[in-house]
Amino acid sequence: MRVAVYYNNRDIRIEERPVPEAGPGELLVRVEASGICGSDVMEWYRVNRAPLVLGHEVTGTIVSLGEGVIEYQMGERVALAHHVPCNTCGYCLSGNHTVCDTLRKTNFDPGGFAEYVRLPVINVDRGVFRIPDEVSFLEGSFVEPLACVLRGQKRANLQPGQTVLVIGSGLTGLLHIQAASALGAGRLIATDTVAYRLRMAKKFGVNEIVGASEDVPHRVRDLNDGRLADLVIVCTGAREALEQSLKSVERGGTVLFFAPTTPEVSVPLYINELFFNGVRYLSSYAGSPADYASALNLIHFRRVNVKDMVTHRLSLEEIGKGFQLVAEAKESLKVIIEPHRSDF
Repeated sequence: MRVAVYYNNRDIRIEERPVPEAGPGELLVRVEASGICGSDVMEWYRVNRAPLVLGHEVTGTIVSLGEGVIEYQMGERVALAHHVPCNTCGYCLSGNHTVCDTLRKTNFDPGGFAEYVRLPVINVDRGVFRIPDEVSFLEGSFVEPLACVLRGQKRANLQPGQTVLVIGSGLTGLLHIQAASALGAGRLIATDTVAYRLRMAKKFGVNEIVGASEDVPHRVRDLNDGRLADLVIVCTGAREALEQSLKSVERGGTVLFFAPTTPEVSVPLYINELFFNGVRYLSSYAGSPADYASALNLIHFRRVNVKDMVTHRLSLEEIGKGFQLVAEAKESLKVIIEPHRSDF
């Protein structure tokens, strides 16, 4: 089978590997759609571990059942979780599934940028989600990023009517905007450095847009009856964005850091401001199986419009172009690789 092997953002090679075989309790899935995530192009994070087969936003069709698999059938359409928790450790039992050691070690073979993937037993047990007939493979590939978004908003304790500021209006920021709206947020404000993304933020339901070069806290007060945001969601690792977030949150509010930074980035934390203003700072990474199920429901019942977020559909051979589009972060939202696209 063909796989796309990552060496760096400008060097992704199509190579041939044997099709994996489904062992006892495992599944083999033909990959139909695999989204390129912003984390896939974080070269500082990836390149030291290259070569890699990336791709974790995956939907496909079950084509082989390992011995003993009775829960699934050949031909079923599924969305897949690459990282799954053990559900038994202290982290999982306290609701912190995404810091579970097992979640950080599990994955499928070899990765979503391939024609087929093999799912280990633990992924089959808690990382396979049937796609309803009304949901396309492309839409289903959003289950993983939307699950991460839902978990973040749950951790941030988003409440109906709250004013939410989303800093960074790329794909993740737009999912946050739509999810916050679906969950009852009040005024939604978005920032970005790119005019195209601000236009997309308006298209996907934000009430107000603010250029990132503006005085963001001042503009938020202007737009929000003199108050700052109840919840600030930071979807970029830029130092300037982090600094803006700390100045844009209302007393008693929450800042959710939803994107990693490059290793050298840090911002000062003034403890007295934290102490006297009652602000919560927190982060969120990944999603649990329950978050995946919730995300699929929101997509199925059209509470979150992911179909119109797909800007590029590419074959496996075109994956280099896809990585450049995502890395440039200009006039693209979701780039999806369809490994069998040449079959169409």
